[in-house]
Amino acid sequence: MVKKYQKSPIYNDLSRIIDAKHHDPFSVLGFDKAQSLIRVFMPHAETVALIHDNGTESEVTRLPDSDFFEWHGDLTSLGAHYQLKWVDKSNYEHSQYDPYTFDAQISDFDLHLFSEGKLLKCYNVLGSHEIEVDGIKGMLFATWAPNAERASVIGDFNQWDGRCHPMRVRGGSGVWELFIPGIQAGSLYKYELLNRQSGEVLEKIDPYCQQYEFRPATASITTKKDHYQWQDQHWLETRNEDQWQHSPLSVYELHLGSWQRDEQNKFLNYQELAHRLVDYIKPLGFTHIELMPITEHPFDGSWGYQATGYFAPSSRFGGIDDFKYFVDYCHQHAIGILVDWVPAHFPKDVHGLAQFDGSALYEHEDPRLGEHQDWGTLIYNLGRNEVKNFLFSSALFWLDAFHIDGLRVDAVASMLYLDYSREEGQWLPNKYGGNENLEAIDFIKELNHLTHVEYPGTVVIAEESTSWPQVTRPAWLGGLGFTMKWNMGWMHDILSYMQMDPIHRHYHHDKLTFGLLYSFSENFLLPFSHDEMVHGKGSMLEKMPGDDWQKFANLRLLYTFMFTYPGKKLLFMGSEFGQRREWDFDSALQWQELESPFHRGVKDLVAQLNTLYTQESALHYYDFDAQGFDWVDCHDSDHSILIYQRNGPKDSIIIVLNFTPVIRENYRIGVPLEGHYEELLNSDSNYYQGSNVGNSKPIISEATPWMNREHSINITLPPLAGLIIKKK
Repeated sequence: MVKKYQKSPIYNDLSRIIDAKHHDPFSVLGFDKAQSLIRVFMPHAETVALIHDNGTESEVTRLPDSDFFEWHGDLTSLGAHYQLKWVDKSNYEHSQYDPYTFDAQISDFDLHLFSEGKLLKCYNVLGSHEIEVDGIKGMLFATWAPNAERASVIGDFNQWDGRCHPMRVRGGSGVWELFIPGIQAGSLYKYELLNRQSGEVLEKIDPYCQQYEFRPATASITTKKDHYQWQDQHWLETRNEDQWQHSPLSVYELHLGSWQRDEQNKFLNYQELAHRLVDYIKPLGFTHIELMPITEHPFDGSWGYQATGYFAPSSRFGGIDDFKYFVDYCHQHAIGILVDWVPAHFPKDVHGLAQFDGSALYEHEDPRLGEHQDWGTLIYNLGRNEVKNFLFSSALFWLDAFHIDGLRVDAVASMLYLDYSREEGQWLPNKYGGNENLEAIDFIKELNHLTHVEYPGTVVIAEESTSWPQVTRPAWLGGLGFTMKWNMGWMHDILSYMQMDPIHRHYHHDKLTFGLLYSFSENFLLPFSHDEMVHGKGSMLEKMPGDDWQKFANLRLLYTFMFTYPGKKLLFMGSEFGQRREWDFDSALQWQELESPFHRGVKDLVAQLNTLYTQESALHYYDFDAQGFDWVDCHDSDHSILIYQRNGPKDSIIIVLNFTPVIRENYRIGVPLEGHYEELLNSDSNYYQGSNVGNSKPIISEATPWMNREHSINITLPPLAGLIIKKK
């Protein structure tokens, strides 16, 4: 104990510094002008010296039986800051400016905005940032922990000792900050928090940190200022001018950790992935890549959906600049980047957000509101402005710092409903007695407004599986404001139908047609995603019935249906070549299957479908508008045949689908105009390893009314195949 001050008013403050319980170390450490001294607390120092501007040194005296050191003298001779030289117990010499001479760096206005939930880019304020104060370089640390009695920065620069760098609290904001001179990029750190009520000491990662250690290590890493030179200006300018409603959007969804790996089954770097993906994706014709969550996450088996680092690309594949290169390189080759983003829940890992300051800070206290029983995760408390601010900032961060073109928001249904996957008595109704999560609804509306206003041309896509109305309609019309929504109903109906033996399909013809009753009620994206390739559901190929030939034919037919149906497109990696095995997150795709002509045939078909989809405006321009679709015939359930017409601003395309393995010759269909017609695509072509039944010559229309049209053509329908036909 510090006997010198035993009867002094400062005695209690010194004791609290020793016990690491002081909320305002600046009132004790640094300059004590009343007593004309400087005071430092250095638990690992043997000796401490003060370095004067002229290079001379003065001893800083240790107070007996303590780790406090004091120097008495003329404070005006020291200037605003002073340097200390100290020798540790291993006889290593160190020098540093005293952190406790620096003023608070975060403005009161920023703290006010944060408390109001309006500090939209608070990742520039909270977290760790390389800054310069009064010509002195260092790192500013800041975190939100309103229920902490004391907060400290611990790291490899202070032996992870919470006594060394206690932070100052900024009034009632709950924000703690500390500028530490001399800390450079690449340092490991966490926050040590002492809970005010329980006395529990916690070690937590920085929620706003932009880089973390490679798992299973969990420390945050300080980062340098952004100096990356982007080369994608043309892409961004084009994107901002783009009319996404009328543009083709064909998405290749992938999991970076299992798309490809190196010879030792190790992860590839972002830069290498960029080159490999562009070389592979570009010939296939996809317009966008969607990355399953790359926000930092501790457990590979969560596929990234249980994130701890909402501002950090996963260190599994490299650093910050590596990921920027990934996005930049794709943009330079006209490939957009979407990322999965997960505001619905977060994991319980002790180093993460759970019970961050010893209290339910980011989550709800009541498990009926705050816990997902299915996933063993916690639910964000969207009634707190600071929590909303955290999530708003994360969303904007990816669009801002990494030039991401859009977010796919995971598990939206779990956010909208208070009783999501809960039995009676396991949930709390809203203030009106309903099951709608009013706070989540307001959050979603504001999120979509912010992203669209701040970053025009970007998209926000909802994975929402219920009949919630107006998901993709503007908030001012009563909608949620999403750009697009996954069409889960269509996906389930079609996969259910396609898995049937063709002999039974005519009993279930309505599964093919029912989706058109609601197709234009939302801006739909058609997903064959990773969720359909795991947990025993089988790969896309293995869902198909019949022998091997029929499996491949059915898959080609299904993709022809998907790429010609109203809505944007999404296909999960491996499905584009018909991988047989279910997706395994822990190993690369089975690329050796491309040695088989049948697998190559599926890949070639997907490439041609993408080409037609992007080049033929009739197949994409009115994806969200009923004027882009007409039934030609949806009633031939006896033969399991479907015929429809896609309309563009200038012309139309006819699609004929035969869902049985029977060749139909002299099959007459109605056409909109007189003239010569030709096959743009036949999924049964031998080019795709089909049986090559079809219509090779121009098809001349006849003045024979058919299917409510004045003209018609006679064609041959190949087995288990789709035809795309256009007037020449």
